[in-house]
Amino acid sequence: MISYSDQAPITAKQAIDLYERSTLGERRPINNVTTFELMLKNANLIVTAWDDDKLIGISRSLTDFAYVAYLADLAVDEQYQRTGIGKQLIEETKARLGPECMIVLLAAPKANAYYEHLGFEHNPRAWTLKK
Repeated sequence: MISYSDQAPITAKQAIDLYERSTLGERRPINNVTTFELMLKNANLIVTAWDDDKLIGISRSLTDFAYVAYLADLAVDEQYQRTGIGKQLIEETKARLGPECMIVLLAAPKANAYYEHLGFEHNPRAWTLKK
């Protein structure tokens, strides 16, 4: 049975393992445990999906809970993809936000088509500034 939580503690090692199993590891600093620890520590809304004690999904957001939530990471173990877990992680995230709070994200190239069928609208005005 799959369970969802916003209180379950997770380690950087667990998160890195999940990101590798989800292909999101291709675009995240999985070789830097310290960075991952800070990513988890400083995100203010993390919802996780578990199959018993195995971490199989994560929604990691930065938000003010009122106007906007930046969904920084949505990762689901490849063996569990196409079973509704990603969609449920987004629903669990939305349930913890204010009623007028929008979710903004930058889609990974392989997941670009995924978000439209969940009701997300494409916005071509996203910009990034790398250090």
